[in-house]
Amino acid sequence: MTILWLTLMFSYMFALLARYFSVPAGLGSSTATVTPNRLYAVLAASTLILVSGLRNNIGDTFFYMHAYEVNDFSWYAILQQKDIGFNLLQKLLKEITDDPQLLIFLMALFTNILIVAALYRYSRLFEVAVFIYITSGAYIVSMNGMRQYFAAAIVIAATKYLIKGRWKPYFAIVLLAAVFHQSALIMLPIYFLVRRRAWTVSSFVLLSMAVVIVFGFNQFQNLLFAALKDTSYGEYQQFQEGGASVIRVIFYALPLFVAYFGRDKLRKLYPNIDVFVNLSIIGVVIMIISTQNWIFARMAIYFSLYQIVLISWIIKIFREKDQKLIYVLLLGLYLFFFFFENVVTLGLEYRSDYLTWFR
Repeated sequence: MTILWLTLMFSYMFALLARYFSVPAGLGSSTATVTPNRLYAVLAASTLILVSGLRNNIGDTFFYMHAYEVNDFSWYAILQQKDIGFNLLQKLLKEITDDPQLLIFLMALFTNILIVAALYRYSRLFEVAVFIYITSGAYIVSMNGMRQYFAAAIVIAATKYLIKGRWKPYFAIVLLAAVFHQSALIMLPIYFLVRRRAWTVSSFVLLSMAVVIVFGFNQFQNLLFAALKDTSYGEYQQFQEGGASVIRVIFYALPLFVAYFGRDKLRKLYPNIDVFVNLSIIGVVIMIISTQNWIFARMAIYFSLYQIVLISWIIKIFREKDQKLIYVLLLGLYLFFFFFENVVTLGLEYRSDYLTWFR
């Protein structure tokens, strides 16, 4: 864990310096407040990329590396499998080297560049967004569900089209993401759900549906997998690994609770915030359902990044004299969560053939 603690420290420090040396945003800015310093933002991203890209463990990293070494990436094999884009990428990389570390590094590079770019563009407090990206577990999950997180990173790059209502480029980017992980297709109908005012009747209907599904989960699960049985996702019916942590669900829901009571001020601060709120609501709904079966939490990956942006704004809804206290409390709370989940619960270890100084 030492290297992960150092990653948190350095990436937060660089992101904080990026905001400290920020400049007033231009007229075309999404946040219309300040633009963080690009050099320090790049250093923050570089820290995340190096640590993620040089790992050889965490989650299913070993299986990706093993598959890269032994699989046949002929054109016939590629066309017979799902997620053609990912297999095509591996075919191209195999022409360069048989070392799977290149695959891990490039996926970390692409994923974290896209994510940090989105946090840079849309978050109010850039260093808070980077801090929450790590301590909420999103950064760790990006090393576990590597393909799906890459797809989520591609999707979040389309946020500006989602906000502006330009469905053609948005759909095109989502379809590109689906080439790497088909689950990204869920973000196509989402386009029509989130481009509306938050905290309307539909918002509470979604949350109510989640509660109803939890109480009638067996029936819901049977119906869902009956519909998916002839697809590549029918195999997920066999997953019986328990539900997602209730503590994780609470951490997903808490920012929304605060955002609800500060909804009017949030809209004044950032008129486009409703899109991020609605996406966060859907993420919470999925996490509530995932308390019954962990596999549903995989779909929350597509919404967690939008929630991180939302968290970076909610500090500003408090009175100015209280904002420093809220800032410290927020960071402390997520730091505790990071420690509890990764040290106490998971006993997570980071291993690398390159970063060997702090084992």
